[in-house]
Amino acid sequence: MSEKSYFQKMRGEGPSPPGVPFSEVFWSWIGSFLGIALVGFLHAYWLAPMDLALIIGSFGASAVLIYGAIGSPLAQPRNLLGGHMISGLIGVAVFQTVGATPWLAGALAVSLAIAVMHLTKTLHPPGGATALIAVIGSDALHNLGYLYALVPAGLGAFLMLVVALLVNNIPASRRYPLYWW
Repeated sequence: MSEKSYFQKMRGEGPSPPGVPFSEVFWSWIGSFLGIALVGFLHAYWLAPMDLALIIGSFGASAVLIYGAIGSPLAQPRNLLGGHMISGLIGVAVFQTVGATPWLAGALAVSLAIAVMHLTKTLHPPGGATALIAVIGSDALHNLGYLYALVPAGLGAFLMLVVALLVNNIPASRRYPLYWW
């Protein structure tokens, strides 16, 4: 490949995607509000008093997918749950192994999470953040050890999935999920 053709690939092709109807915006907003609110509320009133976490930053990106891009393969339940839990396990393992070097641990956790998600057909982009959070998180989060993959990563994703199933199927124009496994 020539240098010119390499850089020409970066131009992109065609027009930008069309906008979405207001009804899609409305239902995406409702779902994301309720999903994040549920996880945040349970975090604040149930787990935080016990110094445990239920909400992590990667759930914001998951909300975009499971409420706003419900037809994406990356938004399906297998990807949501598997992506977060697998990445959580990998992030903890990497932190416990090379956590003394945060830049290396972060890079290794994210890249291993991506590779394993690919191999298990659970690719969910927020999973990369879940792995990174396991490395760069607080001492309280590090103290969870492998429990981090279950709570907050698995349980929080499961609660958001329940909201996605309920809200995304209210309007006749939406269907979620497209597949489970």
